[in-house]
Amino acid sequence: MTHAMGRTVGAPALSRRLLMTSMLGGALATRGSTAFAQSDLRLRMFWWGSKERAERTNKVNALYQQTNAGLTVTGESLGWTDYWPRLATQTAGRNAADVLQMDYRYIFEYARRGALLPLDGYQPAALNLGDFSPAAIDSGKVDGKIYGVSLGLNSTALIYDKELIQKLGLKEPSWEMAWSEIGDLAVEISKAAKRDRFTGLADGGRDEPALEVWLGQRGKSLYTTEGKLGFDDKDIAEWFAFWQDLRKRGGCAAPDTQALDRGEIDSSMLTLGKAAMGFHQSNQLVGFQALNKSKLGLTTYPNGGKGAKPGRYLKPAMMWSVSAQSKQQEAAVKLVSFFVADLEAGKLLGVERGVPASDAVRKVVTPTLDELGRTMADYITLISDKVGPLPPPPPRGAGEIQTILRRVNELVGFGKLAPTDGGKQFVIDSTAVLARG
Repeated sequence: MTHAMGRTVGAPALSRRLLMTSMLGGALATRGSTAFAQSDLRLRMFWWGSKERAERTNKVNALYQQTNAGLTVTGESLGWTDYWPRLATQTAGRNAADVLQMDYRYIFEYARRGALLPLDGYQPAALNLGDFSPAAIDSGKVDGKIYGVSLGLNSTALIYDKELIQKLGLKEPSWEMAWSEIGDLAVEISKAAKRDRFTGLADGGRDEPALEVWLGQRGKSLYTTEGKLGFDDKDIAEWFAFWQDLRKRGGCAAPDTQALDRGEIDSSMLTLGKAAMGFHQSNQLVGFQALNKSKLGLTTYPNGGKGAKPGRYLKPAMMWSVSAQSKQQEAAVKLVSFFVADLEAGKLLGVERGVPASDAVRKVVTPTLDELGRTMADYITLISDKVGPLPPPPPRGAGEIQTILRRVNELVGFGKLAPTDGGKQFVIDSTAVLARG
């Protein structure tokens, strides 16, 4: 979901002054609340999402209240666009909910300004992350401390036309295949399919997630922690050259065909019947299958070859955080723990927020899922020990740089720039965007 990693245009920034004032008020209020009895406990939970998510969340809260007499949990929900302005306003006004749904891009801002409670000290008594992998726990850390607990995991995934590739008698793509092998397979598919303007692979040269994995396998990243480019013009020139070679061999979509892709599932090369494989996200399998009659498969992006780093990482689809303003911090942490570690809660939540990060919950939930849900769950299990750390969050202007990547890749594809010149142009334009801040 593109919105899950994007900055909301017009969302008010957290005011440091207002926030510090609110934090002081919250701290004083907390000291004065020690007389709260169990029967007085009231928690507020705030999240973004659909009606289905609200129903699942409320069911878990109801289940939790059954075993915690005297505790009341009140849920509040908005759409993504409205959520962040409301959260900023509530935080500045000392009225933030106790438990907050948090996104990876925003957690750094909220944690570093003191709006979120560090959760490390609550393990394991109040917060049970015993069945989380280290990577899943790290996905909620900011500056070494846990400020968010993953509600579901997601990662990059190559989605492909399984039925077609089987009919053609070719080997399906797998996590053991390197970039060159996927390229060779794409050429074989193009030749075997014998369809007009149909290729084995969509043009991934313009896809930021594919570039990020490719860079990560070489020990580099899209951005540094200082918000600069994490690679140079030679790296990106080599990337453009790989795709230019594949275009010439007929393995990936021609630029005028690829231009039909608007970045949505319904306009992707796979859905339009223009390619057999494409670079996407694991949680998009359901959406792709809904629009494709042919049976689809799921595997990793190509690997970087022997000795390369994983490149991919587990991304929290979303997280629970606890407000530093909460007057019932331990109770709020226990509620978070119930959501992510309790087996019955896991059954109620399913994979609506992503595949459960807890291995124990995932094992219980998986048999209750349909085939597509199980495929996504199995995929997360497969890659859990084949991932690297989360990269630094994208800096301001990253969205514009995605557009530059597409534009320069297209210029190379149409033969208006050589890959080397494309690499230089990309770095010049992207550096200028980052310098503006």
